[in-house]
Parts: sequence; C-alpha cells; structure tokens
Amino acid sequence: MQAKYQIDFAINNSINPGTMTKFVKKDQVTSSWYEIDATNAVVGRLASIIAMIVRGKNKTTFTPHMDDGDFVVVKNVEQAKFTGKKFKDKKYFRHTSHPGGIKEITPEKLHEKKPGETLKLAVKRMLPGGVLGRKQLTKLKIYTGSDHPHAAQNPQIIELGKLNSKNLVRN
Repeated sequence: MQAKYQIDFAINNSINPGTMTKFVKKDQVTSSWYEIDATNAVVGRLASIIAMIVRGKNKTTFTPHMDDGDFVVVKNVEQAKFTGKKFKDKKYFRHTSHPGGIKEITPEKLHEKKPGETLKLAVKRMLPGGVLGRKQLTKLKIYTGSDHPHAAQNPQIIELGKLNSKNLVRN
C-alpha cells in the first residue's frame, strides 16, 4: 500500500523543467563597470544603490548564492553628505576582542582619518554576511577626488539626481 501523502510527480507536474528557475553558471557571469559621482550625495541612499549593483540585484539573472554583481567606482567620496545631525551624532562601534575593548567613533572623526570609510561601512552592512558579502564588497572601488585608475574599463555613468531628487542634498 502506498503512503497516504505521497505525491505522484507525473500527474502533479510540480517539477517541470519548463517552470523551474534558471540559474546562471559561473562561466556565464558577465560583469560591467559603473561610475558614480558622490558630490552632494546622501550617504545612505548612495549606499543602497551601490549595494544593489554590487550584489547583482539590478540584473534579471540575479542568483542569491552567487557573486554576479557589477563593479562600482565612486569618485569624490569626500563630498558625500549625511542628512540631519548624523554626521556628528551617529556612532560606529567596533570591538578589539579584549575585555572592555569596545570602541566608538563618529562619522566626523572617521571622515578625517579615512574619507571613504563611512560609505564602505554603509555598503558592507547592506550586503550578506560571510564569504559572499566580503567577495562582493571587493567590487566597490572608492576614490577621493575625480580621478580613478579604472578609465580603461569604460564605466557607465550613473547620475544620482536623475534617479531620484532626494538622492542629492538640497542646500
């Protein structure tokens, strides 16, 4: 006698190769390059756009367990802005792995030491944790000033103001 809840796949057609999701193979992945000018850009909104591109969610071939994202070059990162009082009041925490070793720093002090680190931390926290997220974060290239060494890749320029007017700080 057959089990009570056994499903006959020939009748049900639930596992049909025509309806299954197509996954991209490693050799089929193609990466393109994008360039973003961070002048007067809001850090959080910029980070969410970058995370989407680096992760590959802007492609129709998005596969959650694979690195099929694109490279992003961010220039003029020292001119990116926080909204409100976050530049002085927000705190980033880290731990030294010693007892009582919690350290905190504000974006203002972090910006003086490393101008692109606030954007990198924002993008890092929007990517998955683990090996895949660390690999995807290497596709983000951050530069102060308008010059970068990736001109040979012919990056496509993304204008943040055209995507949404709230992406740029209004003075």
